[in-house]
Amino acid sequence: MRTASGDERHGDAHEEDREEAHEEVHEEDHEEVFPFVPAPEDGARWTAPTDVEQQLYRLTRTGNAYAYLRVLAIEGVYYPVRLDEARAAGEDEFPVLTVPLADGRVAAQVYTAGLLPRTHPHLVYEYATLGALAGILPADVDILAVNAATPCEEYFSTDDDERETWLDLHHDLFEPDGLGDRVVTRRTGAPPPGPLLHGLACGAHLCFQNGDAWNTPHWHGSGYRGEVGRIAAGWSVHGRDDWRATQERLLEAEVSPWHWDFVLGARVVLAPGGRGGQVDPQRWRALVEAELRARARENGVPADDPEFTEMIADLRTLVGEVLRYEARFRADGLLPPDGFVRTIAAWDIGRGSCMARWGRGARYATEAETLAALERASKAARDAYGSWEEFSAGYVLGRCLHFDEERFGSWYTEVLEAHRALATDPESPWHTVPFAD
Repeated sequence: MRTASGDERHGDAHEEDREEAHEEVHEEDHEEVFPFVPAPEDGARWTAPTDVEQQLYRLTRTGNAYAYLRVLAIEGVYYPVRLDEARAAGEDEFPVLTVPLADGRVAAQVYTAGLLPRTHPHLVYEYATLGALAGILPADVDILAVNAATPCEEYFSTDDDERETWLDLHHDLFEPDGLGDRVVTRRTGAPPPGPLLHGLACGAHLCFQNGDAWNTPHWHGSGYRGEVGRIAAGWSVHGRDDWRATQERLLEAEVSPWHWDFVLGARVVLAPGGRGGQVDPQRWRALVEAELRARARENGVPADDPEFTEMIADLRTLVGEVLRYEARFRADGLLPPDGFVRTIAAWDIGRGSCMARWGRGARYATEAETLAALERASKAARDAYGSWEEFSAGYVLGRCLHFDEERFGSWYTEVLEAHRALATDPESPWHTVPFAD
């Protein structure tokens, strides 16, 4: 199954979490249950949502059904399920919505990610590899309709021989980690320029890591089950109240430890013009300690309190840690030669941008709540930074302080790869979405 990565941790929802997760989310119904994309007029070129659908469109026009299946084996598919049935299903149960045909046969519909419709109040989409689909589809299904009612539709038999072919292709082609570490941009169906698109772009680091389109607010992610598991395992979010509390803390930049920005803020105070920059490390450490002691006196904390003394030592050490990370960032091109990080707010804002979507995918958030949270993420980012590059450096430093412990290991190198891809890919939001208004 497609990996669901949240706070860079993985896992599945626990069975006992599901009861709390079923709190009703009230929102307007709508008719966008299944995709419907008219075929282009004769001679017209079809602009597919992503490269995957564009490739499938070419294959349908050449009649290469086997190559079409090979693409599905690499990417996986999404199949519709009634929300109430998805919620009631056990770990080993995989309900599938099927369609009876006029001739007595039964069809099942699946879609590639770029064609998934607006999220619906009563229907969800689950993700499956082509190999998993061979076992998930009920025995009475006769036809698999892939991307039905779109220009790249294709139809397959589901007999035993065909399912064996799917399994063979899955074993040959599917890589569990092969869908991540790529910039995916929807060319159709994305919101227009504005705060919503900007707020979506704030989550581009994690979308790159997971191989998700960064500019789609109608979120299906790793499928309903995957989204529930993603935020349960990575964030201990098991229901609507949990999601709302976590979303608020992220947008207010209250998830990361307060002392990270406290230390960075002391440098800003010391720098000429209060704009931050290179300062004497000893003066920086001295100001951090002086400010901490002033706060302690105001709160009646004894100067020789052991925990307070340890905090002072830790925050003086943090100054050196920040300086060493920034030196590495400059060497790797993540910061300019005279660059520095003013705030790590991007670490919470970027994850908050994604949490808005993950909450929607798990059906803990309404569509309106998701869109409002994304626009708040945009404002928070613009209030704190002046460019995507500054935003990215703050995000990377936050991730490193959270996980890396100055090892400069995968916690750093993976997000450095994301930064470089976002800086160079012409369809990256950094090249298509202005940071400032």
